[in-house]
Amino acid sequence: MKKFLALLLTGALAVGVAGCGSKTDEAVDANAGATENKETQAEAVTLKIGASPTPHAEILNAAKEELAAKGINLEIVEFTDYVLPNLSLDSGDLDANYFQHVPYLDFFNQEHGTTLVSLGAVHYEPMGIYSTGVTDLADLPDGAKVGIPADGTNGGRALLLLEANGLIKLDRAAGIAATKLDIKENPKNIEIIEMEAAQLPLSIGDLAIAVINGNYAMQNGLETEDALAIEAADSLAATTYANIVAVRAGDETRPELVTLLEVLNSQTVAEYINNTYGGAVKPTF
Repeated sequence: MKKFLALLLTGALAVGVAGCGSKTDEAVDANAGATENKETQAEAVTLKIGASPTPHAEILNAAKEELAAKGINLEIVEFTDYVLPNLSLDSGDLDANYFQHVPYLDFFNQEHGTTLVSLGAVHYEPMGIYSTGVTDLADLPDGAKVGIPADGTNGGRALLLLEANGLIKLDRAAGIAATKLDIKENPKNIEIIEMEAAQLPLSIGDLAIAVINGNYAMQNGLETEDALAIEAADSLAATTYANIVAVRAGDETRPELVTLLEVLNSQTVAEYINNTYGGAVKPTF
């Protein structure tokens, strides 16, 4: 009987020790898992990016999920002007911004003594030729009134688009900075009328054709499929005025910024752009 009781006691102790061992192992595993989760969270990087609301901030939002999967959290700060996002980047308040093209960035650097650089291009907003009366540029009448933007940047783009469609011929040396004075041939004697870019969509009824920026066309309900012509993706204007991600000089090789551009140049983002903007915004990649 004593032997039997001794055996029972020994068995109970064994079970108790085994149980304690199991709980201890579970606790160790749980602690290890918690530590691993904390380390994973600690490894996540937050990038603060300045952007114009449309389409830039929208495109960044479309990239958020893929960036999060790569350990990058995106904080998007929206700006409605073109000065503060560059000043905020230069001061270190932002890691990057996305709203401008290289010619504007170069101009800003010269004006403000900053050293911001392009990380890479993401999209361009094609300029198009629109009309309420003309359905084919070949049918444009002699002496037709043609509206183009009055500012030097977009006026040159408009003239290049007119040249690309055979309406005028420009001095070869003029390039993207072309003005009306650079027109060498005008076979239809079209009358080129310069006006504020934002007014062109509103004045289209008073013109035979108007050359309109993509953002203003979009804002006024003009679809790119209705355009008589738009800038080609490989045109001088499209490549020159592609919208870029800008960073401080020296940050071009920061791994998280390199990953940001890779995701913004991904198939996922290209599909978002193509499916969302009806051709008014086009990926550059």
